[in-house]
Amino acid sequence: MRALAGFVRFAEAVNDVVGRTVAYLTLATVLICATVVIIRYVLQTGFVWMQELFIWTHAAAFMLGAGFTLMVNRHVRVDILYETRSPRTRAWLDLLSTIVFLFPWIIVLWYYAWPYVAASWRLGEASPQVGGMPGLYLLKSVILGFCVLMMLQGLAICARSVLVIGGRPDLLPPPRTAE
Repeated sequence: MRALAGFVRFAEAVNDVVGRTVAYLTLATVLICATVVIIRYVLQTGFVWMQELFIWTHAAAFMLGAGFTLMVNRHVRVDILYETRSPRTRAWLDLLSTIVFLFPWIIVLWYYAWPYVAASWRLGEASPQVGGMPGLYLLKSVILGFCVLMMLQGLAICARSVLVIGGRPDLLPPPRTAE
């Protein structure tokens, strides 16, 4: 049981660090977007790579921040069915929904994304736009990062649930928050 609690601490620490770090990508997205607008409308010019860059940072922030969002319970949930239940019933709901919905979805996504990302790396894929961003394979790799972080957090949810169901919630660290 202590090993499960240790795993929860590890998985949540990883998602916490990644989530709080990529949150700064949202600031970068806004600054890049504002710069694109200023350059375009004030200086009457533009750079394709810069227009693509703010889309890339936006995509990376969402994809790599998803594990953090799941960790702090900010994903979509039917609260009427969940919030009124006991902690033990919630643990069962978390365990079953993670096994039935999250894990299969992540496995299917990984299965289809792996060859897509591998082909992109093999080709050294870049933006199809003249003057666009090089290294499109890096952006596509974020899909696999998303899968890893979501699977890691899903396993942490399962471990947390097993500890609550098994009567050992005292071993768990307090739930992390977005603040």
